[in-house]
Amino acid sequence: MSMTHLLGLKDVPYEDIKQILDTAFEMKEILGRGEIKKKDNLNGKSIITLFFENSTRTRLSFELASKYLGAVAANIAASGSSVAKGETLIDTAKTIDSMAADVIIMRHSSSGAAKLIADNVNAAVVNAGDGMNEHPTQALLDMMTIRENKGHIDGLKVAIIGDIKHSRVARSNIYGLHTMGAEVVLGGPSTLMPSNIEGLGVKAYYNVEDAIKDADVVMGLRIQLERQKSGMFPTIREYSKFFGIDEKRLKLAKPDAIVLHPGPVNRGVELSVPVIDGKQSLINEQVTNGVAVRLAVLDILANNGGKKN
Repeated sequence: MSMTHLLGLKDVPYEDIKQILDTAFEMKEILGRGEIKKKDNLNGKSIITLFFENSTRTRLSFELASKYLGAVAANIAASGSSVAKGETLIDTAKTIDSMAADVIIMRHSSSGAAKLIADNVNAAVVNAGDGMNEHPTQALLDMMTIRENKGHIDGLKVAIIGDIKHSRVARSNIYGLHTMGAEVVLGGPSTLMPSNIEGLGVKAYYNVEDAIKDADVVMGLRIQLERQKSGMFPTIREYSKFFGIDEKRLKLAKPDAIVLHPGPVNRGVELSVPVIDGKQSLINEQVTNGVAVRLAVLDILANNGGKKN
């Protein structure tokens, strides 16, 4: 594997993505065990999670993955770090690095924060979401779920619907899915669509129907309700009416289309309740695959990542 860090999926080669996905399928066997979910792959390794934004799925799955692989795991919340006392992010990271951390997993509200840390530490760095930039492990678990259900990714049409402009999930999926040979189309309000998005090789639609038509995969994105205060869409009810994925709109996709969502879902907004709980929804499977993907990423990077001294 050519990567020493996982900062995003932009420019990550096909072979590296495939290796992570292949390893994730192997790692998923751990989750199917009875009482003992444990391997010793990372015995003696130290994994630190450093989160400056709230998280349930990402943070917990990384912590569980660390422990399932036998690593020493510790978590630092923003409120409990010295950053709250005025220490710089780089100095905090260097302090963690000086404690012989093998992997630092970081979520931060600023785009580029993960790369800033990676440039200043010896540990391998995993980006758990940085601003509006990327969220690579979310896209990897999405791709794992697609491959698990469809048997392949290449040649599939994936429709991503919602707040594309502010979504790091959308960006990582665009990069990763393109690399793996999928066609990516986007749908959402013009106010939530970047003006230059088609430069990434995607087709953008401003109505959901055109985007969803004949899709193999339909992915909803969380509407960030704080954006409503900025006037980017009028009301939640209107958004749901014109851009929400309901049973009628889902019928425009292929009959065997699957439904994904990175979570948390605003029920009845991005997806209708019958779609969320319907047989085409694989939202819960995504959560399970998130642990498998993070098992794979940690296993690969803890043993091969970081700066080579």
